[in-house]
Amino acid sequence: MGKMNRLVPEKWVGEGFAPSIEMLAGEAPPNLFVSPGGEGSGPAWLSALPYAAALLTLEGRTIRFWHWNERFTRSFRCMAEETEHACIEPWKLDFVNEFMAFASSDQEFRRFDLERMSPIGIEAFACSLTRISGEGTDGDRILLSSIDRTADLKIEESLRRELVSDTLTALPNRIGFGEAVEAMTEHAAAGAAEAGCVGILIVDLLRFSRVNEALGSMVGDELILAVASRLKSCVGRSVPVARLGGNEFGICHRAPNGIPDMVELATSIKKAIGAPIRLSDLEISIDCAIGCSFRAGAMIEADDLIRQAQTALRTAKRTDRLEIYRSGELGEARKRFLLESHLRDALARGGLHLVYQPIVDMKTGIVTGFEALSRWNDPEMGSISPNEFIPVAEESGLVVKLGRWALHEAMQQITRWDARLGECMFIKMNVNLSPIQMARDDVMRMIGDALRLSGVDGHRLMIELTESAIVADPDNCRQLLEALRRADISIAMDDFGTGYSNMASLKRMPIDVLKIDRSFVTDMLKDPDKLAIIRAILSLARALGLKTTAEGIETPDVAVKLQEMGCDYGQGYYFARPMTADDAYEFWLSRRKVAMHSAAMA
Repeated sequence: MGKMNRLVPEKWVGEGFAPSIEMLAGEAPPNLFVSPGGEGSGPAWLSALPYAAALLTLEGRTIRFWHWNERFTRSFRCMAEETEHACIEPWKLDFVNEFMAFASSDQEFRRFDLERMSPIGIEAFACSLTRISGEGTDGDRILLSSIDRTADLKIEESLRRELVSDTLTALPNRIGFGEAVEAMTEHAAAGAAEAGCVGILIVDLLRFSRVNEALGSMVGDELILAVASRLKSCVGRSVPVARLGGNEFGICHRAPNGIPDMVELATSIKKAIGAPIRLSDLEISIDCAIGCSFRAGAMIEADDLIRQAQTALRTAKRTDRLEIYRSGELGEARKRFLLESHLRDALARGGLHLVYQPIVDMKTGIVTGFEALSRWNDPEMGSISPNEFIPVAEESGLVVKLGRWALHEAMQQITRWDARLGECMFIKMNVNLSPIQMARDDVMRMIGDALRLSGVDGHRLMIELTESAIVADPDNCRQLLEALRRADISIAMDDFGTGYSNMASLKRMPIDVLKIDRSFVTDMLKDPDKLAIIRAILSLARALGLKTTAEGIETPDVAVKLQEMGCDYGQGYYFARPMTADDAYEFWLSRRKVAMHSAAMA
């Protein structure tokens, strides 16, 4: 048969080498032989194949290469070199192991992947082994085929980097951070008890939107890069730092000492970020809110750990201090999300309704108006308190849609009452306006549409604003209130006494009514301080020429006392609870008849 070049490995044990089944059993490694046929010989179809291919046989423990094509030479050159004592590298041993296992089995076909290091990086091949019946005089042979996937691998790696990395900072993004947290928690779970303590910090830059609005997005990007650099300096190279999106960063830290380690790191981060930052020609200072979650021993999914930290972050934005997630908070967050989903659906299908609470003249007992209040009875979740769904609506932005619906429905109800009475009901309808809706909606257009569609005059509508909303943005609020006044719409300041209003701001605002918060009215007869506060509010209202309404009146003695003190209107369970539209109409009618009878008797 001519000369055969034997390729015998000089060493079988090397770095990264995984021994074959035969070697683990103590058997000698197989011999590799190259036949005299080589490249270009053999069947014509072998040369015509568009990928690397070779025909092999197994003779005892000898692997014989009979024929191969040009592409095989380029991909597996050392297999075809006529060099004595060639050394087979570890990756080729994997090749041999796959072949030996296949040749010793009854399989007709097998796929496997190979990767090897080269001067230009990792090379990857998708390989297969197939039995070829009756090929050659020596019987069956095995076709080894290999498709070079190196280019595909590089594209996949590039796409992978883009998928898990933030384009601006080159830090891991939300996906990459999740993988880093998962890897760290799995490693910690397999380690010592103290190594199992892993903490997550979520850092949110405060006032970042103002920087973007005032200085532009390029300066905002500079700020993000500066903060990313400071965070890396605080935690070191081995700690995963990620940009989760916008102005939010995530840090995963192994904390052997538990919560004290996380508090120490958070303090360091807050100090670093709070230091002045030079951006272009400006020097600015920003602050951050930090939420923390902690895993100590008990198994928890990486995604849950991150969500817990984000839940704590929401609290930290309100308290202005580091907040550590407490058990049950994530459940509350999920409940709010469920409420939001159901509320969105309820607004779309008309699942909410209004109830109406009377506002009564303290002297005559006549019902002068109603406050329209939203109620929600969900088919699945049952009756849901406004104290639960109103904050969710404000947080999600659904309060704009909710406010529009409530105003339109309240104005339409006045029209229905007028039609039922056969004349105009002399009442005002009080409708609440959320601060969020004031900021996001075209309030005057919304109110104009509601009045026009219902045919109700503006003087029959009273808009209730909270004191905090008025104080938060007094200039814009004054413009809105003046526009409402021009439309002959009355304005009431709700929950008065709980905010920070002063006489100067009240004097500038075109307000008609001060509503005394129920927290002062409740138990006012037993608390001299509450009584003094109410007396001061009534005195202030008289000095400014404003009317007053006391909320939360529940007993007759409180109603009598408020009347004696000069309060104009009352609202509370003593007069009536919030009621349906039909009950509200009957209540107004009965009060009207009593007043008319009293006037006739006089």
